[in-house]
Amino acid sequence: MKRLMEGVTRFREDIYPEHEENLRTLGREGQNPKTLMISCSDSRVVPELITQSLPGDLFVIRNAGNIVPPWQAINGGVTSTIEYAVVGLGVTDIVICGHADCGAMKAHFAPAGALDAMPSVKAWIGHSTAARDIVHACCEGVGEQDKLDRLVEENVILQLVHLRSHPSVAAALASGKLRLHGWVFDIESGSIRALDGSTGRFAALGEGGDPPVADARSEPAAQKEAA
Repeated sequence: MKRLMEGVTRFREDIYPEHEENLRTLGREGQNPKTLMISCSDSRVVPELITQSLPGDLFVIRNAGNIVPPWQAINGGVTSTIEYAVVGLGVTDIVICGHADCGAMKAHFAPAGALDAMPSVKAWIGHSTAARDIVHACCEGVGEQDKLDRLVEENVILQLVHLRSHPSVAAALASGKLRLHGWVFDIESGSIRALDGSTGRFAALGEGGDPPVADARSEPAAQKEAA
């Protein structure tokens, strides 16, 4: 806590003055972010740092495994936050960002019973079981590290599928108001791979231009009409 308190002091004395005008405006007028990022709670993955975003730029959900449970009538924090971002804030883009060396994905390779002491964690990670099954079916004979890397990617793809089941997201996609993106952040290199929906593959996110969308349903309506 001592380090955190020292950080608060540095923020007030050194950082806040640089952002004072923007923060005062946000405090008076409210937020208007255009992007919702759903990322892992892993302490090494900081969405604002990765994207170099300022206060007010990103609306963020963080949880173990960057998971989006399929929509159901039972309310939950992730479901409510997605709905608020899409309907209340009118975000135009949602990014699901996985990352290398993800502990939640590693849990799928843990010995039987390893998560028995954490039943809530075990149930939560269950929302990525289909991704694990894909890797088991397609990656027989592949090394453990390659399996984990593939699982991280397949989990991002699966969570995008879950995301589309949410009524607010489905409606915004259908009306061309929303785009979906799938990213994987490599902690060591600082690079990002993005899912190209036209190929179904992850490729290095390049500089400039629009990032690829996760699938054709994420194309803006005007772009579809032009095609």
